[in-house]
Amino acid sequence: MSVINFNTANMTLRQLLGNGLTYHVPLFQRDYSWTQDEWEDLWQDILNTLNGTEPAHYMGYLVLQTQDQKRFNIIDGQQRLTTLSLLALAVLKCLDDLARRNIQPEDNRRRAEQLRNSFIGYLDPVTLVPQTKLTLNRNNDAFYRDRLVPLQPLPQRGLRSSEHLLRRGFEWFYGKITDEYATRQDGALLAKFLSDVADKLFFTVITVNDELNAFKVFETLNARGVRLSPTDLLKNYLFSVIYQSGAHETEIEALERRWNRMIDQLGSESFPAFLRTHWNSRERLVRESELFKVIRSVTPDRGQVFDLVRRMEVDAPVYAALANPEDRLWTDPQRRYVRELRMFSVRQPWSLLLAAYRVFDEGDFTSILRAVSIVSFRYNVIGNMLTHEQERVYNDIAQRISNGELKQSSDVIRALAPVYVDDETFRNAFANKVLRTTSSRNRQVARYILFMLEEQISNNHYDMDNPAYSLEHILPENSSDGWEHFDDESIDEWIYRLGNLTLLETSLNRQAGNKPFAEKKPVYMQSAIQLTREVAEQNENWTVDRLAERQRRMARLATAIWRLPQMDVRPSPT
Repeated sequence: MSVINFNTANMTLRQLLGNGLTYHVPLFQRDYSWTQDEWEDLWQDILNTLNGTEPAHYMGYLVLQTQDQKRFNIIDGQQRLTTLSLLALAVLKCLDDLARRNIQPEDNRRRAEQLRNSFIGYLDPVTLVPQTKLTLNRNNDAFYRDRLVPLQPLPQRGLRSSEHLLRRGFEWFYGKITDEYATRQDGALLAKFLSDVADKLFFTVITVNDELNAFKVFETLNARGVRLSPTDLLKNYLFSVIYQSGAHETEIEALERRWNRMIDQLGSESFPAFLRTHWNSRERLVRESELFKVIRSVTPDRGQVFDLVRRMEVDAPVYAALANPEDRLWTDPQRRYVRELRMFSVRQPWSLLLAAYRVFDEGDFTSILRAVSIVSFRYNVIGNMLTHEQERVYNDIAQRISNGELKQSSDVIRALAPVYVDDETFRNAFANKVLRTTSSRNRQVARYILFMLEEQISNNHYDMDNPAYSLEHILPENSSDGWEHFDDESIDEWIYRLGNLTLLETSLNRQAGNKPFAEKKPVYMQSAIQLTREVAEQNENWTVDRLAERQRRMARLATAIWRLPQMDVRPSPT
Protein backbone atom coordinates (compact mmCIF):
# COMPACT_ATOMS: atom_id res chain seq x y z
CA MET A 1 0.00 0.00 0.00
CA SER A 2 1.49 3.34 -1.08
CA VAL A 3 1.77 6.22 1.37
CA ILE A 4 0.54 9.68 0.46
CA ASN A 5 3.29 12.15 1.38
CA PHE A 6 1.82 15.51 2.33
CA ASN A 7 1.78 18.10 5.09
CA THR A 8 -1.31 19.90 6.36
CA ALA A 9 -1.58 23.20 8.22
CA ASN A 10 -4.14 25.93 8.81
CA MET A 11 -2.73 29.25 7.60
CA THR A 12 -4.03 32.79 7.32
CA LEU A 13 -3.59 34.72 4.11
CA ARG A 14 -0.80 36.73 5.77
CA GLN A 15 1.07 33.58 6.79
CA LEU A 16 0.62 32.16 3.32
CA LEU A 17 2.17 35.12 1.53
CA GLY A 18 4.98 35.84 3.97
CA ASN A 19 8.67 34.92 4.04
CA GLY A 20 9.40 35.43 0.36
CA LEU A 21 7.30 32.48 -0.81
CA THR A 22 6.01 32.44 -4.40
CA TYR A 23 2.97 30.71 -5.87
CA HIS A 24 2.61 29.57 -9.47
CA VAL A 25 -0.46 28.46 -11.36
CA PRO A 26 0.83 25.65 -13.61
CA LEU A 27 1.14 26.74 -17.22
CA PHE A 28 -1.73 24.64 -18.51
CA GLN A 29 -4.20 24.86 -15.69
CA ARG A 30 -7.53 26.41 -16.57
CA ASP A 31 -7.86 30.17 -16.91
CA TYR A 32 -9.35 32.52 -14.36
CA SER A 33 -13.12 31.94 -14.34
CA TRP A 34 -14.71 33.61 -11.29
CA THR A 35 -17.57 36.01 -11.98
CA GLN A 36 -19.66 38.47 -10.00
CA ASP A 37 -21.55 35.70 -8.20
CA GLU A 38 -18.32 34.47 -6.59
CA TRP A 39 -16.98 38.00 -6.01
CA GLU A 40 -20.18 38.98 -4.19
CA ASP A 41 -20.08 35.86 -2.01
CA LEU A 42 -16.47 36.55 -1.03
CA TRP A 43 -17.16 40.22 -0.37
CA GLN A 44 -20.12 39.43 1.86
CA ASP A 45 -18.06 36.88 3.78
CA ILE A 46 -15.34 39.47 4.29
CA LEU A 47 -17.80 42.11 5.53
CA ASN A 48 -19.42 39.64 7.93
CA THR A 49 -16.00 38.80 9.32
CA LEU A 50 -14.80 42.39 9.68
CA ASN A 51 -18.12 43.50 11.19
CA GLY A 52 -17.78 40.88 13.91
CA THR A 53 -20.57 38.61 12.69
CA GLU A 54 -17.95 35.88 12.31
CA PRO A 55 -14.59 35.78 14.12
CA ALA A 56 -12.84 34.49 10.99
CA HIS A 57 -13.70 33.11 7.59
CA TYR A 58 -12.62 29.68 6.36
CA MET A 59 -11.56 29.67 2.70
CA GLY A 60 -11.36 25.90 2.30
CA TYR A 61 -8.57 23.62 1.12
CA LEU A 62 -5.53 24.85 -0.75
CA VAL A 63 -3.48 22.09 -2.43
CA LEU A 64 0.12 23.02 -3.23
CA GLN A 65 3.05 21.14 -4.71
CA THR A 66 6.67 22.01 -3.91
CA GLN A 67 10.15 20.59 -3.97
CA ASP A 68 11.93 23.28 -1.94
CA GLN A 69 9.25 24.84 0.33
CA LYS A 70 9.85 28.21 -1.38
CA ARG A 71 8.25 27.88 -4.81
CA PHE A 72 4.76 26.36 -4.78
CA ASN A 73 2.59 25.18 -7.65
CA ILE A 74 -1.10 25.76 -6.99
CA ILE A 75 -2.84 22.48 -7.68
CA ASP A 76 -6.17 23.63 -6.28
CA GLY A 77 -7.06 27.13 -5.11
CA GLN A 78 -5.89 29.39 -7.92
CA GLN A 79 -9.31 31.04 -8.33
CA ARG A 80 -9.40 32.05 -4.67
CA LEU A 81 -5.78 33.25 -4.48
CA THR A 82 -6.09 35.18 -7.74
CA THR A 83 -9.30 36.85 -6.56
CA LEU A 84 -7.72 37.85 -3.25
CA SER A 85 -4.81 39.39 -5.17
CA LEU A 86 -7.35 41.42 -7.19
CA LEU A 87 -8.83 42.59 -3.90
CA ALA A 88 -5.37 43.62 -2.64
CA LEU A 89 -4.62 45.45 -5.89
CA ALA A 90 -7.93 47.30 -5.60
CA VAL A 91 -6.85 48.54 -2.15
CA LEU A 92 -3.50 49.68 -3.61
CA LYS A 93 -5.37 51.54 -6.34
CA CYS A 94 -7.47 53.35 -3.70
CA LEU A 95 -4.31 54.36 -1.78
CA ASP A 96 -2.75 55.54 -5.05
CA ASP A 97 -5.85 57.65 -5.72
CA LEU A 98 -5.48 59.35 -2.32
CA ALA A 99 -1.81 60.08 -2.92
CA ARG A 100 -2.55 61.54 -6.37
CA ARG A 101 -5.16 63.81 -4.80
CA ASN A 102 -2.52 64.97 -2.35
CA ILE A 103 -4.22 63.37 0.66
CA GLN A 104 -1.37 62.38 2.99
CA PRO A 105 0.65 61.53 -0.15
CA GLU A 106 3.84 60.34 1.54
CA ASP A 107 2.05 58.28 4.17
CA ASN A 108 -0.25 56.66 1.61
CA ARG A 109 2.62 55.87 -0.75
CA ARG A 110 4.49 54.20 2.11
CA ARG A 111 1.36 52.26 3.07
CA ALA A 112 0.89 51.15 -0.54
CA GLU A 113 4.52 50.07 -0.81
CA GLN A 114 4.37 48.08 2.40
CA LEU A 115 1.12 46.37 1.43
CA ARG A 116 2.43 45.64 -2.06
CA ASN A 117 5.55 43.99 -0.66
CA SER A 118 3.45 41.92 1.76
CA PHE A 119 0.69 40.70 -0.55
CA ILE A 120 1.62 41.28 -4.20
CA GLY A 121 5.38 41.41 -4.59
CA TYR A 122 7.64 44.30 -5.50
CA LEU A 123 8.58 46.45 -8.46
CA ASP A 124 12.24 46.29 -9.44
CA PRO A 125 13.46 49.88 -8.77
CA VAL A 126 15.57 49.93 -11.95
CA THR A 127 13.48 48.08 -14.54
CA LEU A 128 10.08 48.61 -12.87
CA VAL A 129 9.36 44.97 -13.81
CA PRO A 130 7.02 43.39 -11.23
CA GLN A 131 8.45 40.50 -9.21
CA THR A 132 5.19 38.95 -8.09
CA LYS A 133 4.33 36.48 -5.36
CA LEU A 134 1.67 35.01 -7.65
CA THR A 135 2.29 33.84 -11.21
CA LEU A 136 -0.77 32.94 -13.27
CA ASN A 137 -1.07 30.49 -16.15
CA ARG A 138 0.18 31.03 -19.69
CA ASN A 139 -3.02 32.78 -20.82
CA ASN A 140 -3.42 35.13 -17.86
CA ASP A 141 -0.01 35.98 -16.43
CA ALA A 142 1.05 38.64 -18.93
CA PHE A 143 -2.12 40.68 -18.35
CA TYR A 144 -1.88 40.20 -14.59
CA ARG A 145 1.82 41.04 -14.36
CA ASP A 146 2.05 43.84 -16.95
CA ARG A 147 -1.31 45.55 -16.47
CA LEU A 148 -2.90 44.78 -13.12
CA VAL A 149 0.10 44.56 -10.80
CA PRO A 150 1.63 47.93 -11.82
CA LEU A 151 -1.87 49.48 -11.85
CA GLN A 152 -1.64 50.43 -15.52
CA PRO A 153 -4.65 51.64 -17.52
CA LEU A 154 -6.65 48.58 -18.48
CA PRO A 155 -7.70 47.97 -22.10
CA GLN A 156 -11.34 47.20 -22.78
CA ARG A 157 -10.81 45.34 -26.06
CA GLY A 158 -8.54 42.73 -27.53
CA LEU A 159 -8.53 40.60 -24.37
CA ARG A 160 -9.23 36.93 -23.80
CA SER A 161 -12.45 36.20 -21.96
CA SER A 162 -10.49 35.25 -18.84
CA GLU A 163 -8.51 38.51 -19.04
CA HIS A 164 -11.81 40.40 -19.20
CA LEU A 165 -12.82 38.57 -16.01
CA LEU A 166 -9.57 39.60 -14.32
CA ARG A 167 -10.17 43.21 -15.34
CA ARG A 168 -13.81 43.16 -14.24
CA GLY A 169 -12.93 41.49 -10.94
CA PHE A 170 -10.34 44.16 -10.16
CA GLU A 171 -12.76 46.95 -11.12
CA TRP A 172 -15.60 45.35 -9.14
CA PHE A 173 -13.57 45.20 -5.91
CA TYR A 174 -12.20 48.69 -6.56
CA GLY A 175 -15.80 49.94 -6.80
CA LYS A 176 -16.85 48.17 -3.60
CA ILE A 177 -13.87 49.46 -1.62
CA THR A 178 -14.34 52.98 -2.98
CA ASP A 179 -18.00 52.94 -1.98
CA GLU A 180 -17.11 51.67 1.49
CA TYR A 181 -14.28 54.13 2.23
CA ALA A 182 -14.64 57.07 -0.18
CA THR A 183 -16.32 59.46 2.26
CA ARG A 184 -13.62 58.93 4.91
CA GLN A 185 -10.62 59.47 2.60
CA ASP A 186 -8.42 57.75 5.16
CA GLY A 187 -5.48 55.65 3.95
CA ALA A 188 -5.00 54.17 7.40
CA LEU A 189 -8.50 52.67 7.26
CA LEU A 190 -7.79 51.19 3.84
CA ALA A 191 -4.54 49.66 5.07
CA LYS A 192 -6.30 48.29 8.16
CA PHE A 193 -9.02 46.78 5.95
CA LEU A 194 -6.51 44.76 3.93
CA SER A 195 -4.46 43.87 7.00
CA ASP A 196 -7.57 42.59 8.80
CA VAL A 197 -8.60 40.57 5.75
CA ALA A 198 -5.15 38.95 5.67
CA ASP A 199 -5.44 37.96 9.34
CA LYS A 200 -9.06 36.77 9.32
CA LEU A 201 -9.16 34.64 6.17
CA PHE A 202 -7.58 31.23 6.63
CA PHE A 203 -7.06 28.07 4.58
CA THR A 204 -6.30 24.45 5.23
CA VAL A 205 -3.07 24.16 3.23
CA ILE A 206 -2.10 20.70 1.98
CA THR A 207 1.43 20.53 0.59
CA VAL A 208 2.62 17.60 -1.53
CA ASN A 209 5.94 16.91 -3.24
CA ASP A 210 4.85 15.66 -6.68
CA GLU A 211 1.91 15.28 -9.07
CA LEU A 212 1.24 11.70 -8.02
CA ASN A 213 0.71 12.65 -4.39
CA ALA A 214 -1.36 15.62 -5.50
CA PHE A 215 -3.64 13.29 -7.45
CA LYS A 216 -4.04 11.02 -4.42
CA VAL A 217 -4.95 14.04 -2.29
CA PHE A 218 -7.58 14.97 -4.88
CA GLU A 219 -9.13 11.52 -4.50
CA THR A 220 -9.09 11.72 -0.71
CA LEU A 221 -10.69 15.15 -0.64
CA ASN A 222 -13.26 14.27 -3.29
CA ALA A 223 -14.33 11.32 -1.14
CA ARG A 224 -15.19 13.86 1.56
CA GLY A 225 -17.28 16.04 -0.71
CA VAL A 226 -14.70 18.72 -1.55
CA ARG A 227 -15.11 19.96 -5.13
CA LEU A 228 -11.75 19.54 -6.87
CA SER A 229 -10.63 18.85 -10.43
CA PRO A 230 -8.11 16.08 -11.05
CA THR A 231 -8.74 16.80 -14.74
CA ASP A 232 -6.77 20.03 -14.41
CA LEU A 233 -3.90 18.19 -12.75
CA LEU A 234 -3.76 15.55 -15.45
CA LYS A 235 -3.94 18.14 -18.22
CA ASN A 236 -1.13 20.14 -16.69
CA TYR A 237 1.09 17.06 -16.45
CA LEU A 238 0.50 15.97 -20.05
CA PHE A 239 0.90 19.45 -21.48
CA SER A 240 4.02 20.06 -19.43
CA VAL A 241 5.59 17.01 -21.08
CA ILE A 242 4.85 18.60 -24.47
CA TYR A 243 6.08 22.03 -23.37
CA GLN A 244 9.34 20.72 -21.95
CA SER A 245 10.04 18.80 -25.16
CA GLY A 246 10.40 22.12 -26.98
CA ALA A 247 7.19 21.84 -28.99
CA HIS A 248 6.24 24.85 -31.10
CA GLU A 249 3.54 27.14 -29.72
CA THR A 250 1.18 26.27 -32.59
CA GLU A 251 1.51 22.59 -31.70
CA ILE A 252 0.58 23.29 -28.09
CA GLU A 253 -2.36 25.43 -29.18
CA ALA A 254 -3.61 22.68 -31.51
CA LEU A 255 -3.37 20.13 -28.72
CA GLU A 256 -5.22 22.45 -26.37
CA ARG A 257 -8.06 22.85 -28.88
CA ARG A 258 -8.33 19.08 -29.16
CA TRP A 259 -8.28 18.68 -25.37
CA ASN A 260 -10.97 21.32 -24.92
CA ARG A 261 -13.21 19.61 -27.49
CA MET A 262 -13.04 16.44 -25.42
CA ILE A 263 -13.83 18.35 -22.22
CA ASP A 264 -16.81 19.96 -23.98
CA GLN A 265 -18.05 16.51 -24.96
CA LEU A 266 -17.52 14.91 -21.58
CA GLY A 267 -17.57 17.63 -18.93
CA SER A 268 -14.53 18.13 -16.69
CA GLU A 269 -16.07 16.25 -13.75
CA SER A 270 -16.65 13.06 -15.77
CA PHE A 271 -13.28 13.20 -17.53
CA PRO A 272 -11.37 11.07 -14.95
CA ALA A 273 -14.09 8.40 -15.21
CA PHE A 274 -13.81 8.51 -19.00
CA LEU A 275 -10.03 8.23 -18.88
CA ARG A 276 -10.21 5.14 -16.66
CA THR A 277 -12.84 3.53 -18.90
CA HIS A 278 -10.79 4.40 -21.99
CA TRP A 279 -7.70 2.83 -20.45
CA ASN A 280 -9.59 -0.28 -19.31
CA SER A 281 -10.98 -0.75 -22.83
CA ARG A 282 -7.45 -1.36 -24.15
CA GLU A 283 -5.17 -2.38 -21.28
CA ARG A 284 -5.23 -4.32 -18.03
CA LEU A 285 -7.71 -3.21 -15.40
CA VAL A 286 -6.45 -0.24 -13.39
CA ARG A 287 -7.99 0.94 -10.14
CA GLU A 288 -9.02 4.56 -9.81
CA SER A 289 -6.36 5.13 -7.15
CA GLU A 290 -3.64 4.00 -9.58
CA LEU A 291 -4.88 5.79 -12.69
CA PHE A 292 -2.67 8.87 -12.60
CA LYS A 293 0.41 6.82 -11.77
CA VAL A 294 -0.21 4.49 -14.71
CA ILE A 295 -0.93 7.30 -17.17
CA ARG A 296 2.21 9.12 -16.07
CA SER A 297 4.31 5.99 -16.53
CA VAL A 298 3.22 5.50 -20.15
CA THR A 299 3.49 9.13 -21.26
CA PRO A 300 7.08 10.19 -20.48
CA ASP A 301 7.62 11.90 -23.85
CA ARG A 302 5.89 14.01 -26.46
CA GLY A 303 5.02 11.20 -28.88
CA GLN A 304 3.30 9.09 -26.24
CA VAL A 305 1.24 12.06 -25.03
CA PHE A 306 0.00 12.70 -28.56
CA ASP A 307 -0.77 8.98 -29.00
CA LEU A 308 -2.80 8.99 -25.77
CA VAL A 309 -4.76 12.08 -26.82
CA ARG A 310 -5.46 10.63 -30.28
CA ARG A 311 -6.81 7.43 -28.76
CA MET A 312 -8.94 9.38 -26.28
CA GLU A 313 -10.42 11.44 -29.13
CA VAL A 314 -11.64 8.22 -30.76
CA ASP A 315 -13.43 7.04 -27.60
CA ALA A 316 -14.72 10.34 -26.17
CA PRO A 317 -17.84 10.72 -28.38
CA VAL A 318 -18.80 7.08 -27.82
CA TYR A 319 -18.36 7.40 -24.04
CA ALA A 320 -20.50 10.56 -24.02
CA ALA A 321 -23.16 8.84 -26.13
CA LEU A 322 -23.39 5.88 -23.75
CA ALA A 323 -24.89 8.31 -21.23
CA ASN A 324 -27.38 9.68 -23.76
CA PRO A 325 -29.73 7.27 -25.57
CA GLU A 326 -30.88 10.11 -27.83
CA ASP A 327 -27.38 10.77 -29.18
CA ARG A 328 -27.22 10.78 -32.98
CA LEU A 329 -24.47 8.18 -32.81
CA TRP A 330 -27.02 5.44 -32.14
CA THR A 331 -29.34 3.62 -34.49
CA ASP A 332 -32.90 3.00 -33.26
CA PRO A 333 -32.18 -0.58 -32.07
CA GLN A 334 -29.01 0.57 -30.31
CA ARG A 335 -30.86 3.45 -28.69
CA ARG A 336 -33.18 1.00 -26.95
CA TYR A 337 -30.34 -0.92 -25.30
CA VAL A 338 -28.44 2.22 -24.30
CA ARG A 339 -31.65 3.45 -22.69
CA GLU A 340 -31.97 0.16 -20.79
CA LEU A 341 -28.40 0.35 -19.48
CA ARG A 342 -29.02 3.88 -18.25
CA MET A 343 -32.25 2.78 -16.58
CA PHE A 344 -30.38 -0.06 -14.88
CA SER A 345 -27.68 2.42 -13.68
CA VAL A 346 -25.02 0.06 -15.03
CA ARG A 347 -21.68 1.40 -16.29
CA GLN A 348 -19.38 -1.55 -15.71
CA PRO A 349 -19.70 -2.75 -19.37
CA TRP A 350 -18.63 0.60 -20.86
CA SER A 351 -14.99 -0.44 -21.33
CA LEU A 352 -16.16 -3.48 -23.31
CA LEU A 353 -18.56 -1.34 -25.35
CA LEU A 354 -15.84 1.19 -26.21
CA ALA A 355 -13.63 -1.63 -27.49
CA ALA A 356 -16.51 -3.23 -29.41
CA TYR A 357 -17.52 0.03 -31.06
CA ARG A 358 -13.97 0.52 -32.32
CA VAL A 359 -13.76 -2.94 -33.86
CA PHE A 360 -17.15 -4.23 -34.97
CA ASP A 361 -19.62 -3.06 -37.61
CA GLU A 362 -23.06 -1.70 -36.79
CA GLY A 363 -24.90 -5.02 -36.77
CA ASP A 364 -22.34 -6.88 -34.67
CA PHE A 365 -22.07 -3.99 -32.21
CA THR A 366 -25.87 -3.96 -31.82
CA SER A 367 -25.81 -7.69 -31.02
CA ILE A 368 -23.13 -7.15 -28.37
CA LEU A 369 -25.01 -4.17 -26.92
CA ARG A 370 -28.20 -6.23 -26.65
CA ALA A 371 -26.32 -9.07 -24.96
CA VAL A 372 -24.75 -6.67 -22.46
CA SER A 373 -28.19 -5.28 -21.60
CA ILE A 374 -29.57 -8.78 -20.97
CA VAL A 375 -26.56 -9.72 -18.85
CA SER A 376 -26.94 -6.49 -16.87
CA PHE A 377 -30.63 -7.13 -16.25
CA ARG A 378 -29.94 -10.63 -14.98
CA TYR A 379 -26.78 -9.83 -13.03
CA ASN A 380 -27.37 -6.31 -11.71
CA VAL A 381 -31.09 -5.57 -11.68
CA ILE A 382 -32.52 -8.93 -10.64
CA GLY A 383 -29.48 -10.72 -9.20
CA ASN A 384 -28.02 -7.73 -7.28
CA MET A 385 -24.63 -9.42 -7.56
CA LEU A 386 -21.25 -7.93 -6.72
CA THR A 387 -19.86 -5.67 -9.44
CA HIS A 388 -16.09 -6.07 -8.92
CA GLU A 389 -16.07 -9.50 -10.58
CA GLN A 390 -18.23 -8.13 -13.38
CA GLU A 391 -15.78 -5.29 -14.04
CA ARG A 392 -12.87 -7.73 -14.24
CA VAL A 393 -14.70 -9.87 -16.80
CA TYR A 394 -15.64 -6.86 -18.93
CA ASN A 395 -12.05 -5.59 -18.85
CA ASP A 396 -10.74 -8.98 -19.91
CA ILE A 397 -13.15 -9.10 -22.85
CA ALA A 398 -12.29 -5.51 -23.85
CA GLN A 399 -8.59 -6.38 -23.92
CA ARG A 400 -9.25 -9.47 -26.03
CA ILE A 401 -11.32 -7.41 -28.48
CA SER A 402 -8.61 -4.74 -28.70
CA ASN A 403 -5.78 -7.22 -29.29
CA GLY A 404 -7.76 -9.07 -31.97
CA GLU A 405 -8.35 -12.29 -30.06
CA LEU A 406 -12.16 -11.99 -30.20
CA LYS A 407 -12.95 -11.49 -33.88
CA GLN A 408 -16.67 -12.31 -34.02
CA SER A 409 -19.56 -10.82 -32.08
CA SER A 410 -20.63 -14.36 -31.15
CA ASP A 411 -17.21 -14.87 -29.54
CA VAL A 412 -17.71 -11.73 -27.45
CA ILE A 413 -21.18 -12.81 -26.34
CA ARG A 414 -19.97 -16.26 -25.32
CA ALA A 415 -17.15 -14.61 -23.36
CA LEU A 416 -19.84 -13.00 -21.17
CA ALA A 417 -20.66 -16.42 -19.70
CA PRO A 418 -18.93 -15.82 -16.30
CA VAL A 419 -21.38 -12.97 -15.58
CA TYR A 420 -24.44 -14.47 -17.25
CA VAL A 421 -26.77 -15.60 -14.48
CA ASP A 422 -28.08 -19.08 -15.33
CA ASP A 423 -31.80 -19.66 -15.85
CA GLU A 424 -32.55 -21.37 -12.53
CA THR A 425 -30.75 -18.75 -10.44
CA PHE A 426 -32.36 -15.92 -12.41
CA ARG A 427 -35.84 -17.47 -12.16
CA ASN A 428 -35.53 -17.89 -8.39
CA ALA A 429 -34.21 -14.36 -7.91
CA PHE A 430 -36.99 -12.92 -10.07
CA ALA A 431 -39.64 -14.91 -8.17
CA ASN A 432 -38.57 -13.18 -4.95
CA LYS A 433 -37.71 -9.74 -6.34
CA VAL A 434 -38.80 -6.65 -4.42
CA LEU A 435 -38.82 -3.24 -6.12
CA ARG A 436 -39.65 -0.45 -3.73
CA THR A 437 -41.48 1.89 -6.07
CA THR A 438 -41.05 4.81 -3.69
CA SER A 439 -37.97 5.67 -5.81
CA SER A 440 -38.38 7.00 -9.36
CA ARG A 441 -35.68 4.65 -10.68
CA ASN A 442 -37.47 1.59 -9.29
CA ARG A 443 -40.80 2.80 -10.67
CA GLN A 444 -39.20 3.10 -14.10
CA VAL A 445 -37.67 -0.37 -13.87
CA ALA A 446 -40.97 -1.87 -12.67
CA ARG A 447 -42.85 -0.33 -15.63
CA TYR A 448 -40.19 -1.62 -18.00
CA ILE A 449 -40.45 -5.18 -16.63
CA LEU A 450 -44.24 -5.20 -16.76
CA PHE A 451 -44.41 -3.82 -20.30
CA MET A 452 -41.88 -6.39 -21.47
CA LEU A 453 -43.93 -9.19 -19.88
CA GLU A 454 -47.11 -7.81 -21.43
CA GLU A 455 -45.55 -7.68 -24.90
CA GLN A 456 -44.46 -11.31 -24.47
CA ILE A 457 -47.95 -12.62 -23.71
CA SER A 458 -50.08 -10.29 -25.86
CA ASN A 459 -47.76 -9.67 -28.85
CA ASN A 460 -48.71 -5.99 -28.63
CA HIS A 461 -46.10 -3.21 -28.58
CA TYR A 462 -46.35 -0.37 -26.06
CA ASP A 463 -44.65 2.97 -25.50
CA MET A 464 -43.23 2.39 -22.04
CA ASP A 465 -43.22 6.11 -21.26
CA ASN A 466 -46.87 6.60 -22.19
CA PRO A 467 -48.55 8.45 -19.28
CA ALA A 468 -51.85 6.79 -20.22
CA TYR A 469 -50.66 3.77 -18.21
CA SER A 470 -50.00 3.78 -14.48
CA LEU A 471 -48.24 1.45 -12.09
CA GLU A 472 -50.91 -0.28 -10.00
CA HIS A 473 -50.32 -1.93 -6.62
CA ILE A 474 -52.93 -4.68 -6.34
CA LEU A 475 -52.52 -4.75 -2.57
CA PRO A 476 -52.65 -0.94 -2.16
CA GLU A 477 -49.81 1.05 -0.67
CA ASN A 478 -52.42 2.62 1.62
CA SER A 479 -54.85 -0.20 2.22
CA SER A 480 -58.32 0.39 3.67
CA ASP A 481 -61.22 -1.89 4.59
CA GLY A 482 -61.23 -5.23 2.86
CA TRP A 483 -57.52 -5.98 3.26
CA GLU A 484 -57.58 -7.19 6.86
CA HIS A 485 -56.21 -10.61 5.84
CA PHE A 486 -52.85 -8.86 5.28
CA ASP A 487 -51.37 -7.90 8.65
CA ASP A 488 -48.80 -5.11 8.94
CA GLU A 489 -45.88 -7.50 8.64
CA SER A 490 -47.30 -9.10 5.49
CA ILE A 491 -48.02 -5.73 3.92
CA ASP A 492 -44.44 -4.60 4.46
CA GLU A 493 -43.08 -7.86 3.01
CA TRP A 494 -45.34 -8.19 -0.04
CA ILE A 495 -46.53 -4.77 -1.15
CA TYR A 496 -43.49 -4.08 -3.36
CA ARG A 497 -43.04 -7.60 -4.70
CA LEU A 498 -43.18 -7.72 -8.50
CA GLY A 499 -46.14 -10.08 -8.29
CA ASN A 500 -48.17 -7.32 -6.61
CA LEU A 501 -47.53 -4.85 -9.41
CA THR A 502 -49.40 -4.50 -12.67
CA LEU A 503 -50.14 -1.95 -15.38
CA LEU A 504 -53.45 -0.14 -15.54
CA GLU A 505 -54.83 2.68 -17.62
CA THR A 506 -54.55 5.89 -15.63
CA SER A 507 -58.31 6.54 -15.74
CA LEU A 508 -59.03 3.02 -14.45
CA ASN A 509 -56.32 3.37 -11.81
CA ARG A 510 -58.26 6.26 -10.29
CA GLN A 511 -61.38 4.05 -10.16
CA ALA A 512 -59.51 1.20 -8.47
CA GLY A 513 -57.94 3.41 -5.82
CA ASN A 514 -57.46 1.60 -2.51
CA LYS A 515 -60.61 -0.50 -2.82
CA PRO A 516 -60.85 -4.14 -1.73
CA PHE A 517 -59.85 -6.72 -4.32
CA ALA A 518 -63.46 -7.69 -5.03
CA GLU A 519 -64.18 -4.12 -6.11
CA LYS A 520 -60.95 -3.83 -8.11
CA LYS A 521 -61.64 -6.94 -10.21
CA PRO A 522 -64.35 -5.35 -12.42
CA VAL A 523 -62.03 -2.42 -13.03
CA TYR A 524 -59.18 -4.74 -14.01
CA MET A 525 -61.49 -6.57 -16.43
CA GLN A 526 -61.93 -3.33 -18.41
CA SER A 527 -58.17 -2.99 -19.00
CA ALA A 528 -56.57 -3.54 -22.41
CA ILE A 529 -53.55 -4.98 -20.59
CA GLN A 530 -53.77 -8.78 -20.69
CA LEU A 531 -51.42 -9.13 -17.71
CA THR A 532 -53.90 -7.10 -15.65
CA ARG A 533 -57.08 -8.79 -16.89
CA GLU A 534 -55.58 -12.14 -15.90
CA VAL A 535 -55.29 -10.92 -12.29
CA ALA A 536 -59.08 -10.62 -12.22
CA GLU A 537 -59.78 -13.73 -14.29
CA GLN A 538 -57.52 -16.10 -12.36
CA ASN A 539 -58.03 -14.98 -8.75
CA GLU A 540 -61.09 -15.02 -6.54
CA ASN A 541 -59.15 -13.35 -3.75
CA TRP A 542 -55.77 -11.66 -3.48
CA THR A 543 -53.66 -13.47 -0.91
CA VAL A 544 -49.98 -14.05 -0.24
CA ASP A 545 -50.19 -17.42 -1.97
CA ARG A 546 -51.87 -16.01 -5.10
CA LEU A 547 -49.40 -13.13 -5.24
CA ALA A 548 -46.42 -15.48 -4.95
CA GLU A 549 -47.84 -17.79 -7.64
CA ARG A 550 -48.31 -14.86 -10.02
CA GLN A 551 -44.71 -13.76 -9.46
CA ARG A 552 -43.44 -17.29 -10.15
CA ARG A 553 -45.30 -17.26 -13.47
CA MET A 554 -43.82 -13.85 -14.26
CA ALA A 555 -40.38 -15.28 -13.47
CA ARG A 556 -40.88 -18.08 -15.99
CA LEU A 557 -41.86 -15.54 -18.65
CA ALA A 558 -38.91 -13.31 -17.77
CA THR A 559 -36.47 -16.19 -18.15
CA ALA A 560 -37.59 -16.57 -21.76
CA ILE A 561 -37.48 -12.83 -22.50
CA TRP A 562 -34.10 -11.88 -21.01
CA ARG A 563 -32.13 -14.82 -22.35
CA LEU A 564 -29.07 -15.47 -24.51
CA PRO A 565 -29.64 -18.84 -26.20
CA GLN A 566 -25.98 -19.18 -27.22
CA MET A 567 -24.92 -19.46 -23.59
CA ASP A 568 -24.05 -22.88 -22.24
CA VAL A 569 -25.84 -23.77 -19.01
CA ARG A 570 -23.33 -23.26 -16.22
CA PRO A 571 -23.32 -22.45 -12.50
CA SER A 572 -24.11 -18.85 -11.62
CA PRO A 573 -21.23 -16.64 -10.41
CA THR A 574 -21.00 -16.15 -6.67
